[in-house]
Amino acid sequence: MACCFPVILDRSMRSSFKLSKSSSSNKLNKSKSSICSPTSLSMKKESVQENDHLVVCFGELLIDFVPTASGVSLAEAPGFKKAPGGAPANVAVGIARLGGSSAFIGKVGADEFGYMLADILKQNNVDNSGMRFDTHARTALAFVTLKADGEREFMFFRNPSADMLLTEAELDKNLIQKARIFHYGSISLIAEPCMSAHLAAMETAKNAGCILSYDPNLRLPLWPSAEAAREGILSIWDQADIIKVSEDEITFLTNGEDAYDDNVVMTKLFHSNLKLLLVTEGGDGCRYYTKNFHGRVNGVKVTAVDTTGAGDAFVGGLLNSVASDPDIYVDEKKLRDALLFANGCGAITVTAKGAIPALPTKEAVLKILDGATAN
Repeated sequence: MACCFPVILDRSMRSSFKLSKSSSSNKLNKSKSSICSPTSLSMKKESVQENDHLVVCFGELLIDFVPTASGVSLAEAPGFKKAPGGAPANVAVGIARLGGSSAFIGKVGADEFGYMLADILKQNNVDNSGMRFDTHARTALAFVTLKADGEREFMFFRNPSADMLLTEAELDKNLIQKARIFHYGSISLIAEPCMSAHLAAMETAKNAGCILSYDPNLRLPLWPSAEAAREGILSIWDQADIIKVSEDEITFLTNGEDAYDDNVVMTKLFHSNLKLLLVTEGGDGCRYYTKNFHGRVNGVKVTAVDTTGAGDAFVGGLLNSVASDPDIYVDEKKLRDALLFANGCGAITVTAKGAIPALPTKEAVLKILDGATAN
C-alpha cells in the first residue's frame, strides 16, 4: 500500500518505510513472529507502584499524521507531521500525567515507529511491559485532519497492522489482574485475532474484580459497514461498569434517536450492570447517569486550537479519580466534582496541538478550575 501524500519526516525516521516482503496471509498466521522487545521491558512491572490504583488500558497505539496547514482536506495538505495516537494509549498517558498509575497493553510493529511509541509511553511514566512487537506487520498509521467546515477526515493504513494481530497468548494477564480499572475501546473488536484477545482480556479483568471501563471511540472507516460497527460496539455493552459516549455515538447506536433525550439514554443505553454512563458534549460539558440519579456538569470555557485527544483526556481525568475512590458514583457531589475535574482535563487539552503533548498535569487542571463550580 503506497502513501499518496507528501509526508514530512525527521531524518532519523526515513528508514521506517522499508518495504516488507511478508504477505497479509503470513501476517495473520504468524503469531510466533511477535517479540517482546527490550524496549518494552525497559520499564519493569516493579516500576508500577504496588497499590490499588492501577489503570490498565488495552487497545491500539499508532502514528497519527496531521497536516502542517490548518483547515484543509487530506488531499489539500502540503505535508504532514507525525504524532503518537490511539485512544487507549492517550488515556494511559493522561492518567500518568495527573500523577496516577497506568499501564498499556497492545501491539505495534517491530519498526522505528513501534519502538518510538514504546519509548513515548515510558517517558510519560506508563508501564509498557504489556506491549508486544510484530516482526511481520507494521505499526498502524492514520492520516487525520479537521477541515474548514469542522468535519474530521480520516484515512487509515492497516492491512493488517500490528495492533490487529495481538493474540490471547500474548496477553500479560498478570498485569491485568493487578489493575483496579481495565479500560478499552471498540477498535480492537474489528478483526481477529485481536478480537479474541480483547474478549479474553475483559474476562481476565472481570474475574479479577476489576472495574471495566468502555469508550467505544467510533471510527466508522475502520469497520466493514455501519451495521457491523453498531453490532460490534454493542456486543460487549452489557459487561461494562463505566461507559463514556459522545452525542454522535448515541445517535449512531440508537439508529438516529435524540441524543439529548434522557429517556432515550436510559432506555436504550443504560443496562442493569452499569454503574455510570457518561455523555460528553464537547465544550458544553457532560451528562451523567447512574441507577439513582442523573444530571449534567458544565464545561470549562477555553479557546480551542485542536480537539484531538480531548475525550481521552476527559476519560483519563475521570478514571484517575475513580481509581482513588471506586465508589465515587454513589455520591453525587463527589461524582460532580470528579466530572468537573475531567472537563478541565479535556479543556486544557484542546488549547494546544496534539493529544499526548497537550495532556495536563493535576496542577494545571486545578489552576484552570480555580473558582469554577460543577453547577
